[in-house]
Amino acid sequence: MRFNKAILLAGGTGTRLKPMTNMINKHLLPVFDKPMIFYSMSILMLAKIRDICIVTNKENIGSFKNFFKRGDWLGLKITYKIQKKSIGIGDGITLCKKFIGKSNYALCLGDNFFYGGDLTGILKNAQDTAELCKILTYEVPNPSSFGVLSKKNKKHFIYEKPKKFIGNEIVTGLYFLPNESLKINSKLKKSKRGEFEITNLLNKIFDQHKSKVYKLNRGTTWMDLGNLDSLNAASDFIKLVQNFTNKKIACLEEISINNRWIKKISKNEMQEKYGDSEYYQYLKKLNFFN
Repeated sequence: MRFNKAILLAGGTGTRLKPMTNMINKHLLPVFDKPMIFYSMSILMLAKIRDICIVTNKENIGSFKNFFKRGDWLGLKITYKIQKKSIGIGDGITLCKKFIGKSNYALCLGDNFFYGGDLTGILKNAQDTAELCKILTYEVPNPSSFGVLSKKNKKHFIYEKPKKFIGNEIVTGLYFLPNESLKINSKLKKSKRGEFEITNLLNKIFDQHKSKVYKLNRGTTWMDLGNLDSLNAASDFIKLVQNFTNKKIACLEEISINNRWIKKISKNEMQEKYGDSEYYQYLKKLNFFN
C-alpha cells in the first residue's frame, strides 16, 4: 500500500490564537526559528510523499505560493487550493478530489508538531503495510479537547470531544486514507457545529475497513500548535533539542537531500529566501550549496 499524495491543511481562522491571527495565517506564525507549516511539511517529506496540495484561504495563498512556489527546489510538486469558508477538514478533502484522483493519500493538519526517534520508522511502516487506513494516536492529560479513540464492537471508534471520560488516547492530525474515502466523504453531512468532521469520516472508514493504529510512545512528542500554551511550549522544546543536538528539526532542504530528491541547493536562492539568518548559516555548514 502506497500513499503518494498528501493534503496539507493550512486554512482556518486561528480563533484560539487571536489577536495574533487577525493579520496573519496561523501556519505562518513562528515556532521558534521556522514558520509553523515547516513542521507539518517535514512530516510529509519524511513519509516520502512528494506530491502535496496546500489548502489555505484566499487572503494568504499568495504568501505560501511566493515561498514554496511549485516546490521543485525541494524535489516536491506543490499545488494549491483555496478554501473559501472554514467548514471542516472534510471540506478540504472535497476541494482536493481532482488532485487526489485515484490515489490513496495522507492528510496532515498544518498546526501539528511531531518529534521522536521512532517517528521515521512509523511513517515508513504506514507506507508499507496493507491496511487501508492508518492513524497516529497520543496520550494527553486533556482528552476532552480532542477526538478520543476507543473500541466499539471490536472496531475502532472516535468520540469527538467527549464530556465524559473515555480515555487519554487521542487521534492526532495525521491520517493515511484510502481512495474510497473520497466517496464516503461526499455522502457525509455537516455536524451540529456546521462542519464536515474528520471524525465522522474516520468512523465510517473504521466500520468498513481494517485500520491500523500507531500509538506514539513516550519517546515521541506531539503537540497541537493551535493554542498559545502549546505554541510557546513547542518553541521552547525545539530550541532545547536543537541546542543539544546541533541539528535542526524540520529543515526541509536537509530532508530533501537525505531523501535523495535533490543533490544540491542554490546558494543565491537560499540567500534570497533566508538572508544571512541562522537558518541560512546552518545550510551553509552542511555544505549543500552549488
